[in-house]
Amino acid sequence: MTTLTEPGGHAEQGGHGPAATSTAPATARGSGTSTTPTTPPTSDALLSATVRYSARRCTALALVALATTGANLVLPVALGRALDLLLTADPAATRMVLWCATLMLLLAVLDTVETVVGGTTSARATAWLRRRLTGHVLAVGPRAVTRSGPGDLVARLVGSAAQAGTAPATVAALLAALAGPVGAVVALALIDPWLAGMFLVGAPVLALLLRGLARDSTACVTRYQELQGRIAGGLAEAVAGARTIAAAGTADRTVARVLRPLPELSREGHRMWRVQGRAAAQAAAVAPLLQIGVLATAGALLARRQVSVGELLAASRYAVLAAGVGVLVGQLSGLVRARAAAQRLDEVLAEPPLGYGERRLPPSGRGRLELRGVTVRRGARTVLDGVDLDVPAGTTLAVVGRSGAGKSLLAAAVGRLIDPDEGEVRLDGVPLRALDRRELRTAITHAFERPALLGDSIEDTIALGVPRPSPGRVRRAAGAARADVFIDRLPHGYATRCAEAPLSGGEAQRLGLARAFARTPRLLVLDDALSSLDTVTEHHISDTLLHRTAARTRLLITHRPTTAAVADTVVWLDGGRVRATGTHRELWHLPGYRELFGAGGDSAAGADGATGGGSVAGDDGSVAEDGAKADGAVAADGA
Repeated sequence: MTTLTEPGGHAEQGGHGPAATSTAPATARGSGTSTTPTTPPTSDALLSATVRYSARRCTALALVALATTGANLVLPVALGRALDLLLTADPAATRMVLWCATLMLLLAVLDTVETVVGGTTSARATAWLRRRLTGHVLAVGPRAVTRSGPGDLVARLVGSAAQAGTAPATVAALLAALAGPVGAVVALALIDPWLAGMFLVGAPVLALLLRGLARDSTACVTRYQELQGRIAGGLAEAVAGARTIAAAGTADRTVARVLRPLPELSREGHRMWRVQGRAAAQAAAVAPLLQIGVLATAGALLARRQVSVGELLAASRYAVLAAGVGVLVGQLSGLVRARAAAQRLDEVLAEPPLGYGERRLPPSGRGRLELRGVTVRRGARTVLDGVDLDVPAGTTLAVVGRSGAGKSLLAAAVGRLIDPDEGEVRLDGVPLRALDRRELRTAITHAFERPALLGDSIEDTIALGVPRPSPGRVRRAAGAARADVFIDRLPHGYATRCAEAPLSGGEAQRLGLARAFARTPRLLVLDDALSSLDTVTEHHISDTLLHRTAARTRLLITHRPTTAAVADTVVWLDGGRVRATGTHRELWHLPGYRELFGAGGDSAAGADGATGGGSVAGDDGSVAEDGAKADGAVAADGA
């Protein structure tokens, strides 16, 4: 019998006879290099980028807002002048009244234009942020949901992006809101310097109120948005696990768990409104005092005949405009909310995306796969630890191991859905990191345990990622995956919408396999993609996989002995390391290997894969190794 040497330095003896080193194709190689994360942008940088993107519309909005402010500043002068002319029965009074009416009509038009331009500016900025965030999330891949979960991620892409998208319009409106009080103070000074001096005595108090508002609002707005994300994340988890919740009868407890942050959300919401309400109330208390001071001064000046009745009217209006802190409070609060939302978006952008090189694969290559010192960590845990493999071109490698051994992470690293923390993966001698994106996604195809069925119809799902797919190619791929049997029974065949097709787990897997078979890769990676198939279907697909697909090299993650038995070589992963390699028949003599498949102590029965057992113990937990078997389908297909 053969002795299978383990990379850890010890060996397990299978059977009797002289020991010999295994000649299995998976052999040890060297080590790789580590990666350096990129520095994410700050929330202020993201807001600045959003404003720059909307620069033209923001400028137009600012000009409209400034024109509105200018008209508001001219109106008191015009009204005052009209009043003086009317009091003196001057014939020019009628013309001045018409000018006042024209100004008021212009203000109504400008207000409408400002509303429309502000709304479209916010909508376009929000769409730009969502496109940028969505593209980044797809470029990052499964790691994008590791920090906050899919529900909170959707809340950020929808709610936080919409809030941050208001920044350009808010900045333009804030500039106009600041121009109003400044212009009013200048107008008071033009009427009489004493009026401006009286107002400026109390101006520092208003400035302190605004500063306190910005400081106190930031913390509660940030916390409020975080709690919204937690509720969204819990709801997404509950929807995904609806069947489990219903079967366990825990709907009431699930509702309570999802809504657990609601009281704190309410407290933060009330706190936010209290902060804004307190600032508005304080401003409302200070502003009338300033207005009364300006009016008293204007009255004294009128008594001395230093100002006219019309100028007194204009001064009263300017005092209101100069003390218009309410508008500033609203705009400043909006900017604080936008900044807090941008902070949440920055947390998504903090995860660096996969970078691609410019190299191409050699035309003569046939899919030789090399792993050199591949190490992958998840937090403080090392899931893959220095894995070295050499898979000859045109061969089939099966990877087995208990749940948590790192099989799915190995498959993800081989297809470059993730980058290893250390080490290197090569295809036909070229590091995957150095490959052009299109070259990489054309050369490697994945099929997953739970494939994401993307596309409007069944035909679109199978053709996803295939350039210029023909109907014949789609149908041949479906036949190779034995999916044509149930597709032909659907109401509209290949034109049936995926959402309207009642698919079992095995049928969904066959569609995922058909999608993989529709392509002509150098390397085909199946991440437990046969686990839901019945024995007969698995046998047919295994035969197709080995003898009738265009893939040159195949890597199979499996829990089934029947699948491992048809592979040229089997790699046994244990604790993130390669414990042994060899054929299924050779490895079957090892008691630990047999235990993977729930087999008994007989080292002879089951060596051909027919153990009577279906899968490795703990099969249901296999998703926990990667957490992205279904979600990775988009990146794997290059969509």
